[in-house]
Amino acid sequence: MDVGEYPGAAVTAFHSSQMNCNLQAFFRMKRRNFPVVNKIVPSSPAMKQSKREFYSSLNQTPVYTALPDWGSLPLHVVLHIFQYLPLIDRARASSVCRRWNEVFHIPDLWRKFEFELNQPATSYFKATHPDLIQQIIKKHATHLQYVSFKVDGSTESAEAACNILSQLVNCSIRTLGLISTAKPSFMNMSKSHFVSALTVIFVNSKSLSSVKIEGTPVDDPSLKILVANNSDTLRLLKMNSCPHVSSDGILCVADHCQGLRELALNYYMLSDELLLALSSETHVNFEHLRIDVVSENPGQIEFCSIKKQSWDALIKHSPGVNIVMYFFLYEEEFETFFKEETPVTHLYFGRSVSKAVLGRVGLNCPRLIELVVCANGLQTLDDELICIAKHCKNLTALGLSECEVSCRAFIEFVRLCGRRLTQLSIMEEVLIPDDNHSLDEIHTEVSKHLGRIWFPDVMPVW
Repeated sequence: MDVGEYPGAAVTAFHSSQMNCNLQAFFRMKRRNFPVVNKIVPSSPAMKQSKREFYSSLNQTPVYTALPDWGSLPLHVVLHIFQYLPLIDRARASSVCRRWNEVFHIPDLWRKFEFELNQPATSYFKATHPDLIQQIIKKHATHLQYVSFKVDGSTESAEAACNILSQLVNCSIRTLGLISTAKPSFMNMSKSHFVSALTVIFVNSKSLSSVKIEGTPVDDPSLKILVANNSDTLRLLKMNSCPHVSSDGILCVADHCQGLRELALNYYMLSDELLLALSSETHVNFEHLRIDVVSENPGQIEFCSIKKQSWDALIKHSPGVNIVMYFFLYEEEFETFFKEETPVTHLYFGRSVSKAVLGRVGLNCPRLIELVVCANGLQTLDDELICIAKHCKNLTALGLSECEVSCRAFIEFVRLCGRRLTQLSIMEEVLIPDDNHSLDEIHTEVSKHLGRIWFPDVMPVW
């Protein structure tokens, strides 16, 4: 991008540089007008007195120094500053002087870039200017390493993202993210068009380490291309809500990408074979497994159960792995889960969950660290909460909303967990007063057991 491509910025830059030049000229003029004394003149008593007064006043008078010339800053310093600027401010700054324009084109500045593709009719956010996109593809495609595409809910934005992907034939991308800020717009476009564009990246980037392609029409054949070209480098793969990917496609990734550390997928992709593949001796220690359990067709999906031996193999191989499960099911669909020991560490229930299921959680989830219950029926969860406190010795975080717990049981829960509870988010409506405790007093008891001041969350009135 050359000076003059942003005329408004250039005018501003011109005035700024002109002011800077005027200041420099002013200081040079002042320096030329300073008298230079070359011969020694004996000091009179009056002079000595004035000097003493002058030096004593230095302690009271602030000393002003000239500001440095920004145009002469070392390139690496300017580059570091540019990396903190939004793209449009970088472009404006590049019009200030030739030196800053040189920095604007240094490859290090273009290793990370976020394409924002929004339609004016459907989004309030500004999109990356098309001219700038072409400049990046033309001049900096080979420098791109950390790239993300943010699109709104329109199919046009998703197609624009794929058109850019198709042009990155000389790239060496390490991190790729396809992000829908609204509804998953990538799902509305042609599967063949999307897969073709994605294949360009999978084939030409031989060092992909992080891939986030959630809510896209990616399929098993394209995953095999990813594996074939990036099996030694892939570390993270997030692909929830990808209906064209089967458990076989995920298994192919686990089998060939021995360095894979993080995986996010839908529960229907999970299998005993996948867990055993992640537990093989040649595989690195796994760190994060995120599983979305979503009911897309209520009553029509039968969730398969994972054997305890498969979970045990994963934990034995990677004892520190975090297993995160997000549940968006209806009550009758929980039949498969938590009937035997499950090594889940973080549990989020986005819909109503029954007392029976929470009771099974307390008995069969000994590794549980965090529990969030968004809703429950009208029955109190006293026994279930106390059971969780007794059996889940690693629990440090709890969130409750739209359910009921008596004040007595809640205080007992906090007492059993003690100060290991670092996060406790409980809506005030959840707590039911009893004969021994009122809402005005409960915070005192809970604070005593936590070792810090605590109050229940209150719903804002505005």
